[in-house]
Amino acid sequence: MSSPFSAGKLVIANWKMHGSVTQVRAALSVLSQDSACNQSHIMIALPTPYLLLANEWQQQQAGWQIAAQDVSSFAEDGAFTGEVSARMLADVGCRAVLVGHSERRQYFAEGQQVLSKKLKALAQHHLLPIFCVGESFAQREAGLAWQTVEQQLDEVMPLLKELPQVVVAYEPVWAIGTGKVASLADVEEMHTQLQKKLLHSLPACATMRVLYGGSVKADNAEAILALPQVDGVLVGGASLDLGQFKKICQASEKR
Repeated sequence: MSSPFSAGKLVIANWKMHGSVTQVRAALSVLSQDSACNQSHIMIALPTPYLLLANEWQQQQAGWQIAAQDVSSFAEDGAFTGEVSARMLADVGCRAVLVGHSERRQYFAEGQQVLSKKLKALAQHHLLPIFCVGESFAQREAGLAWQTVEQQLDEVMPLLKELPQVVVAYEPVWAIGTGKVASLADVEEMHTQLQKKLLHSLPACATMRVLYGGSVKADNAEAILALPQVDGVLVGGASLDLGQFKKICQASEKR
């Protein structure tokens, strides 16, 4: 399987809890026929019921890669009704998994203990975690943006140090689904701090990327991706609009 680190800037579509069999088939067909989207540095994070469908499609003709939106904190299969293990995700062709997304932290109270277990489970099955960090509006206004993000990283840094590839997605919580976007200066500042932190903390042999996620759309993606500190984008709502998403993928090719 191709590595997402071997091509251009990463673009990860997070479809969240959206989709149907008909919609997924139609969308994957469109993406597979577009040269900018049908690349190994493009990832589609689908709802769990559609991962096998995506795997079957990818085996036939797709260059993009499959990601999952979540994974069980239980490392081994067992009597855990409703859970989906890392082994299962790997079995249906997943390359990567979102971990620590702000919606999981907010709605499911996922903290250090659960996130650490998920990272360990993914490592056992050689799945790439997309580890999400970010601050609330109140934390930013209080001057605690970096302190908040750094703490989220420090909580799992011992586990990240063990990975050959590390992807961190910075998502200012106040900019997710609100239409608000951090200024380019804000993005540049936070990503610079993140890169310094990771370079100082990770082994020299590790490969790392820092992504931006926070109301990324077709009309701002090119400017965000042009920042040298930004290694890619995590796209939420705009990824469901195939016209917008194709433009974002095209913008990633220019970098």
